[in-house]
Amino acid sequence: MTKPIFINSLVIFIFLFNLISCTQQEKKREINFPKTNLEAENLIPKPLEVNATKSGFALDKYTTIYTNTKDLKEVGEFLSKKIELKTALQLPVNSKENRNTQTVISINKSSNLDLKNQEAYQLQISNDSIILDSNTIAGAFRGIQTIRQLIPETSNDTLAENSIWVIPTGKILDSPQYNYRGTMLDVARHFFSVKDVKKYIDILSYYKINVLHLHLSDDQGWRIEIKSWPKLTEIGGSTEVGGGSGGFYSQEEFTEIVNYALAHHIMIIPEIDMPGHTNAASVSYPILNGNGKTPKLYTGMRVGFSTFDTKKDTVYTFIDDVVREITSLSPNPYFHIGGDESHVTKRNDYTYFINRVEKIVQKYGKQMIGWDEISNTNIDSTSIAQFWNSKENAEKAVTKKMKVILSPAKKAYLDMKYDSNSKFGLDWAGYIPVDSAYAWNPESYLQKEHILGVEAPLWSETISTIEELEYLAFPRVIGYAELGWTTQKNRDWENYKLRLANQAPFLNRMNVKYYPSPIINWKKNDSLHIK
Repeated sequence: MTKPIFINSLVIFIFLFNLISCTQQEKKREINFPKTNLEAENLIPKPLEVNATKSGFALDKYTTIYTNTKDLKEVGEFLSKKIELKTALQLPVNSKENRNTQTVISINKSSNLDLKNQEAYQLQISNDSIILDSNTIAGAFRGIQTIRQLIPETSNDTLAENSIWVIPTGKILDSPQYNYRGTMLDVARHFFSVKDVKKYIDILSYYKINVLHLHLSDDQGWRIEIKSWPKLTEIGGSTEVGGGSGGFYSQEEFTEIVNYALAHHIMIIPEIDMPGHTNAASVSYPILNGNGKTPKLYTGMRVGFSTFDTKKDTVYTFIDDVVREITSLSPNPYFHIGGDESHVTKRNDYTYFINRVEKIVQKYGKQMIGWDEISNTNIDSTSIAQFWNSKENAEKAVTKKMKVILSPAKKAYLDMKYDSNSKFGLDWAGYIPVDSAYAWNPESYLQKEHILGVEAPLWSETISTIEELEYLAFPRVIGYAELGWTTQKNRDWENYKLRLANQAPFLNRMNVKYYPSPIINWKKNDSLHIK
């Protein structure tokens, strides 16, 4: 007689357990969310299209992340880790356990979407799901940066028994204006460690920047190991501006940077500047020198005094070795050869040199990039000019059917001071306050079809620490990120400066020592971002 009683008790227990669970689920589903407005969120870059539905998605401990392909799992895990850092929530990815899942973030790769750009994505946010669709892994990665930015800094503990972060509902369709959106870091004038570069990559990827151009050599220092020419780092890497100890990346360390950037869907573009800006190389190997003087280690800031000997075959053997070793470490399609400010190189020698180096770069399967001076030579239309100084040179590149990267010094140089009170930076191209950095149109220089993208260079003559780097880069590089991604009709300074002000909690959480421009009303206390 005891067996039926036991069975009946078990049935009643299961019934009550399920009833309580269902009641808890219904209670949570019936939360009356405060009215939200997806269109008023502080997203940077501003998306192409945003439509709000004025409700909320509850991100909490019951949320699960799923991906529809194995190659998207890393993207899902990246998002999960970033959510944990911000909220302490530990969200499983593709979990097979029987969880009490109530809200889902679904990251999907689909060939059925009409998304023409490789980085385009679509977000659909409802009360119980966030669905991120893209055609590529890169598109999905850009999309999760938008999700990260939509998560409030603090939870709303009044809406449910457990902490939840309310994400506004609606739909976002997004795609970049330019495929090349970059910044350059000069590690030659002052050296920056692998750790510093990784931190920079962390912040850049949050704002959908996809290129980090590393200026690896100059008169003051050579910063990458070349195994076939070891004195480049032994001698050329031994100093920097002001006489510090310099430094360099071993090939293993450079690969570490490249792989870290790839995990953030950022390409590293290496630059070896030549035939000028070559003193560090010529000190290491005097046979390369072509300025008729005995080269010595240099720690000043003057430019234009150095050159390779453009008539020596040894120079081209050297360049072939350098390009070969560096390109073997660089999976991106580009190699930057500098080519600027080569004032002591004779004009004909400069033309001969650039044309010959272009062939070496092409030999190793890369497209050559050079500063705008290279457009004065007879180079191939597949090479790319980077406009920094001469609009006439940029226009010459267009006549040669070359693409152009826009980095106009008066608008895009991150090493220019904000104003006369700036702690660091130079002013030869003028002051660039935060509004001037943002409020310009790339198409005022060239027609869009000729523009590969926008890059903001940061030369390091006056900075030597990550904190000083951040002071000059942020917040201006955030504006350049939007300049490269967002269409001109969607950009407006008055709206942007409000969204920029709300980046302060993120920058503070990441310990970024940004310049607190007085023209921005920086956010001090966080809210739910509910409008």
